[in-house]
Amino acid sequence: MRGAGAAAIAALATLAACAGPRLTAPAGEVEFELSGRIAVRYRDDAGSGNIAWRHGPRSDEMLLTTPFGQGIARLVREGDEITLTTQDGREYRAGDAESLTEQVLGFRLPLRGLADWVRGRAAAAPAPAPTLQRVNAAGRLDELEQSGWLVEYQEYAGANPSRLRLTYPGLELRVAVSAWK
Repeated sequence: MRGAGAAAIAALATLAACAGPRLTAPAGEVEFELSGRIAVRYRDDAGSGNIAWRHGPRSDEMLLTTPFGQGIARLVREGDEITLTTQDGREYRAGDAESLTEQVLGFRLPLRGLADWVRGRAAAAPAPAPTLQRVNAAGRLDELEQSGWLVEYQEYAGANPSRLRLTYPGLELRVAVSAWK
């Protein structure tokens, strides 16, 4: 897994040779769209890039790009099917994003819980109940532990979290949201 993780981190840190995957028009109802930056630390490897994500109740579309905007991967959820398309056009499919992103990119992306976590709340059922929820004086989450992930809310912009740190054994994701729709 270390080789795959290093390859994914290297892809995040270097300019892609081609344009790669792109975000497309929404399929169905959209609950939110966000864009920002993502940093990944997997064991001793690290890299960063951009994230654009469109989320709906039955679908998700997430695009990961290099800091220069070149496509690295496009993750699409339609119902219970997840498809990941890499910059070279290869498609991979699975029933959950966590195992698929770990297999292809070398790190787990918790798509199931992330849609709620980025909005400052615990993931809804069927996710396991949170084992930790620490709320600040303003009534907003400071920390949340759910599904093996620790989510730390480092900053809010208005009602929405703008900086999050997510940790899972051997993995750290930092998300800085620059725009919400």
